[in-house]
Amino acid sequence: MKRLRPVSTPERALLVGVRLPARYDGTSADRLAELEALARSAGADVVGRVEQQRDRPDPATLIGRGKLEELHREADARQADLIIFDHNLSPTQQRNLSGGQRVIDRTQLILDIFARRARSHEGQLQVELAQLTYLLPRLTGKGVELSRLGGGIGTRGPGETQLETDRRRIRRRIGKVREELERVRRRRAQQRGARQALGPGTVALVGYTNAGKSTLFNALTRAEVTVSSKLFATLDPTVRGVELPSGRRALLADTVGFIRDLPPGLVAAFQATLEEVQEAALMLHVSDISNPQHVEQDDEVRKVLGELGVEATPRLEVFNKTDLLDADERRRLKNSSRVAFVSALTGAGLPELRQQIELLLPGDRPVRVSLRFSPARGRERALVHERGRVLSEEFRDGSVLIEAEVPESVARELEKFAFCC
Repeated sequence: MKRLRPVSTPERALLVGVRLPARYDGTSADRLAELEALARSAGADVVGRVEQQRDRPDPATLIGRGKLEELHREADARQADLIIFDHNLSPTQQRNLSGGQRVIDRTQLILDIFARRARSHEGQLQVELAQLTYLLPRLTGKGVELSRLGGGIGTRGPGETQLETDRRRIRRRIGKVREELERVRRRRAQQRGARQALGPGTVALVGYTNAGKSTLFNALTRAEVTVSSKLFATLDPTVRGVELPSGRRALLADTVGFIRDLPPGLVAAFQATLEEVQEAALMLHVSDISNPQHVEQDDEVRKVLGELGVEATPRLEVFNKTDLLDADERRRLKNSSRVAFVSALTGAGLPELRQQIELLLPGDRPVRVSLRFSPARGRERALVHERGRVLSEEFRDGSVLIEAEVPESVARELEKFAFCC
């Protein structure tokens, strides 16, 4: 008999990894550790791990019938409610693996975390689209129980009434969500256009989940974006202004973190959020240099950036969390034109990072100008105050004299008001 527990008690999860030859992309020790971090981020109590070595995946069960019986015995012994596979399971495998415990795969786990994290209407729509697309082929036969959402990890999201209906109605809902997301994209495009019309370029923070992007975002902008050690703590993008050493301002965008084997459908579903990356004038690729797997993680980020078609966008590699390195390792670190070493937590390296952003950010560079306006030229004076940094302003002989640093485009626009002292 299945043991009953209070609803508020965390689900007890048993993790499953299968070591396979390289061509099958099997589970490694660091992958299983990452799966555990994902499970804990979803609120699970991880009670054990099961690993298996195979020459090839079993088409019916992934792990084979004999191992499946052993897995269920282990789950019963550990009183596990939930079995989480590191691999993505086919609908057939998921049906065949089900027993006394619910079985979910890596994609379902990630979608569950996204459902927990989404706060904006746009983010919730994107999660719903990804979940509907994932669950559609699984709403037949023995897999119908997957349509009844709301019972635990891997089941949060669109809601029971939407997913227990027939395929036609689900496809209609997918169509409506896509239409609504398209309206969101158009609104976001208008907002971006309005921001870009004001001059500052956008700098997008990208990187593996939990690399410290939000901490760096807060340190550079003095914002108060939520910071957490849990994976995918940031889902909805946030944009704030950041001041550079010359007084020039840019816009900094904090975006969702990437992860290895992010399902292609999930990347597509979050296209609206990732447009901040696609429209950026400069990307800061934030990497946790203290993580032994940071090279592999950085490769995964570059892979997703390639899928987004942003390889040509100027990029600065930012190696974060240098405070976690020992003194000898820190002494060996040296910034270059395309690499910065920082600790967002302590502030080490941030002044140098601001300078590097200034040098790499394309577009209007600040220039110093001397301008003379008649009192009637209020619009032009307002433009200087809005887009530039006023160094001095005085009234003399019926005119207004202003010394300021303004973007080159503004200096060209106001060229007829320039004068030489």
